[in-house]
Amino acid sequence: MSELLWQKAGVRTDERIMRFLAGDDVLLDREFFLHDIAASKAHVEGLARIGIVAAAECAALLAELDLLAEDFRAGRFVLDARHEDGHSAIEARLTERLGDAGRKVHTGRSRNDQVLVATRLWLKQRLAELAACCHAAAGVCLDRAGGEALPMPGYTHLQRAVVSSTALWFAGFAEAFIDDAVRARDTLTWIDANPLGTAAGYGVNLALDRDHTTAALGFTRLQLNPVYAQLSRGKFEIAALDALGAALLDLRRLAWDLSLFTTAEYAFVSLPAQYTTGSSIMPNKRNPDVVELMRASYASVAAARCEIEQLLSLPSGYQRDLQFSKGAIVHGFGRGLAALELLPDLLARLQWNEAAMRAAIEPSMHATDVAIEQAVAGVPFREAYRAAAATAASAGAGRTPEASLAARVSPGAAANLCLPELRERWRRLAP
Repeated sequence: MSELLWQKAGVRTDERIMRFLAGDDVLLDREFFLHDIAASKAHVEGLARIGIVAAAECAALLAELDLLAEDFRAGRFVLDARHEDGHSAIEARLTERLGDAGRKVHTGRSRNDQVLVATRLWLKQRLAELAACCHAAAGVCLDRAGGEALPMPGYTHLQRAVVSSTALWFAGFAEAFIDDAVRARDTLTWIDANPLGTAAGYGVNLALDRDHTTAALGFTRLQLNPVYAQLSRGKFEIAALDALGAALLDLRRLAWDLSLFTTAEYAFVSLPAQYTTGSSIMPNKRNPDVVELMRASYASVAAARCEIEQLLSLPSGYQRDLQFSKGAIVHGFGRGLAALELLPDLLARLQWNEAAMRAAIEPSMHATDVAIEQAVAGVPFREAYRAAAATAASAGAGRTPEASLAARVSPGAAANLCLPELRERWRRLAP
């Protein structure tokens, strides 16, 4: 590791302690590095606006920061063990190239400033990606709900219950992912506050142009109080993980359905071959590994949320404990978004086995229809219910699954899916 910018004179560096303090920061900061550079550019511009940095120095610093971003994207500059973290790497590079101008870049800000704003920008980007993934999944579900309505068993308690349809199944998940996209958007709006300029949590004795950095970085508002800027670290990350977790809970239940539906016992669904893998020992098998890992992905998000929540057992002000929150959000969003990105294509290409689904529809699954028809005819529902229960085994005599579905006219049900309303909600969420 190179000489530490923050090291005090006369203090001996213990490499074991420094490794512990640095942890995985330099590797994790690769995720945030371009955002850190963007925030540094906005900060330099702000310093120039209040006369701390001369115009020529500002131009040189901005040009060098742009070059650093290009070098990083191209792999010519690599964050590795030579650097303590991304923040110090930026300042070291500027100082190496520009001398005293580089040494001015940290005026009026702290590393807390840098990690807060870079993380906030990163979270905004990830939440936008989350909203887009959910919107795409909902769109596929709406298309398939409108394009086919094959009868299938509907289950409660994992027992065959009533006649359902593939259209109803798809429409249900369409509405779920629309809501998930809304939540992601709402969370993005809530966290869209600029913390840059709050320094270590108590402000600085400079008239920083925080309105400029807010506009330059694309934030919709300024996070005003420096104490709250520190208090929001972890709080905003949990909110973002909660939005991600909501989508992954829906994905987990969808994946569970597909895990069951693809078994030989159900045989309702065939997955595209590339979403399955072969067994390492049993030549006859294709395993739904992608679906199973989709199902597992929520665990990583829940773990990340739990880790950050436990870190927040802290007083006000910055504490080093919060360093660990970076790894949590990178892991949680890395796993979660990777699963959601695969979902639209999987949904578009899975195939239903109509014959197997029809064969699984038993006569007794029409018993509810019989009871409700009797209630409509004037029989008290509890009497109709008992009569239908007594003859459930023959309830399907003369009935078809299509007739059962056509009778389900309540808003949102099989014969009244409300697809235009759902599609309008989906349309308004277009990225």
